[in-house]
Amino acid sequence: MTQPHRPHEKPRIGITIGDFNGVGPEVIMKALSDNRLLSMITPVIYGSSRVISFYKKLYNIEEFSYTQVKGKGQFAPKNINVINCWEDVFEITPGKPSRESGKASFQALQQACEELKEGLIDALVTAPIDKHSIHSEEFPFKGHTEYLTQFFGASESLMFMVSDALKVGLVAEHVALKDVAPLITKEKIESKLRLLDQSLKKDFSITKPRIAVLGLNPHAGDGGLIGQEEESIIKPAINELKNKGKLVFGPFPADGFFGSSQYTRYDGILAMYHDQGLIPFKTIAFDNGVNFTAGLNVVRTSPDHGTGYAIAGKNEADESSLREAIYRATDIFKHRREPSTEK
Repeated sequence: MTQPHRPHEKPRIGITIGDFNGVGPEVIMKALSDNRLLSMITPVIYGSSRVISFYKKLYNIEEFSYTQVKGKGQFAPKNINVINCWEDVFEITPGKPSRESGKASFQALQQACEELKEGLIDALVTAPIDKHSIHSEEFPFKGHTEYLTQFFGASESLMFMVSDALKVGLVAEHVALKDVAPLITKEKIESKLRLLDQSLKKDFSITKPRIAVLGLNPHAGDGGLIGQEEESIIKPAINELKNKGKLVFGPFPADGFFGSSQYTRYDGILAMYHDQGLIPFKTIAFDNGVNFTAGLNVVRTSPDHGTGYAIAGKNEADESSLREAIYRATDIFKHRREPSTEK
């Protein structure tokens, strides 16, 4: 039964545990140990109380207390809520991915998405999964973004890396570098630019966003000497949006654009492929950066780091990005409830 959010209630933020052999459980527990969060939200962890208890004992986190959810949607508003998403007794091996941890991470994600669709939670924060161990007939996707796009019936979404200082969207997401160029089409760029523009307005309350577009090739093609995509594809797409009144600029050479701090003049940036956007983003905003899936009818964020197997189980993981993902999901949910600035 759908339980719509009521204005006087704290947002109910679902948090999937991710791969339980990675740093997901650790950063979740550390982030939620901050009492300021509990005053703002009702957190709901999708995972396993057995996993939480294992890491609570391993890290000696005495102050972390939680309530097991007994009935669907029956969350304690002043507590950390934990939903047991599987009955199997999986072996927990910090730092070592397994098929069991992959299966469990999918079960947690699936249940959280179902309850988000039903309105039992208001937004979703996903801890990191391992793309190899989760891959199966049920999860043939390259990552969270692709799964969520299909699950929530969106024709298109945008992988959007956001922080206060920098917001970067991608045209090509989890794609091998050799396959990027054929994906760079005028239609694709226009679609991603529209999603970027809409998200900056709806999710970040920026009334008239200024958007920079990066080139695909070194030196943005150097006038056609190092590739034709800028002249034949990217510039026409930019001009199409400009003619519709959008503040879109470029294409800019990616290296100089970030090296000279040009990025500070724009509200959002569209990069052509994964590393072109994520290397500068993680260099500039690693501790407080968040991955947001724009273009969905629901709110989903995640930290901008992976499973961290090398430090899993060692009590060395930094929870800053996960905490920021929770704050960001809460803020975006609230922005979406405000009168739209879309024109």
